[in-house]
Amino acid sequence: MLQVESITKRFGGVVANSDVTFSVQEGQIVGLIGPNGAGKSTMFNMISSVFPPTEGTITFKGQRIEKLPSFQVAPLGISRTFQNLQVFKNMTVIENVMVGQHMKTKTDLLGMASMLLGLTKRERKVYDEAMSYLEFFGLEDLYDQKAASLSLGKLRLLEFARAFATEPKLLLLDEIAAGLNHKETLEMSELIKKVRDSGVTVLVVEHDMDLVMSICDKLVVLDQGVKIAEGTPKEIQENEAVITAYLGADIDESEAEKVGEAI
Repeated sequence: MLQVESITKRFGGVVANSDVTFSVQEGQIVGLIGPNGAGKSTMFNMISSVFPPTEGTITFKGQRIEKLPSFQVAPLGISRTFQNLQVFKNMTVIENVMVGQHMKTKTDLLGMASMLLGLTKRERKVYDEAMSYLEFFGLEDLYDQKAASLSLGKLRLLEFARAFATEPKLLLLDEIAAGLNHKETLEMSELIKKVRDSGVTVLVVEHDMDLVMSICDKLVVLDQGVKIAEGTPKEIQENEAVITAYLGADIDESEAEKVGEAI
């Protein structure tokens, strides 16, 4: 579904990613992990066309997308959440999710005029679909609440629901469990698997190793912008380069075992 080939991103003299190659197969949950500053979110920004790579290619379902603007990439079937929450806090919960459906709506002058008399048939359909997405994520009871009133955990779910409402083929989740407590993290991991089971392929950046180890089919590990490992969760747990990247070079065997278990 997704092929990232020899991707490099430079910001002036800073190299955020260097010659990174990996793929995501349809139906997988793939984790993109690594220490802080490894270049994970930069990679997400290139895949979702927030900005282009300096070098390399990104192919989605057979189409080159690295030079397309984000508003052309999203309709192809790529949606995402953000490390720093991006919700419309002055809008209601259901309005936020309806925004995620904007690519499926078309309003002409006649349609705009008819809205003065109430919801059009299509607007009503969008509203009902948005409510079904809220039910999927357990947010239906909060549909008329302003997003600003929600807890962090509910805001994470809301942004997840809005991204899912675009009906993506590939969903990018950027630190979706950041700031969540243990119970909320467990619920989030089950939701990610539920989304995958609905037919959506998932690429996730996450620092919670319990979460990624429990849900991912494959892990890609970055360190200082370079891919240092790729494999199953078990293979990554036993990879010395990964353990060193997380703790540093001066560790003994017992420490390495502990890190491997944590990873």
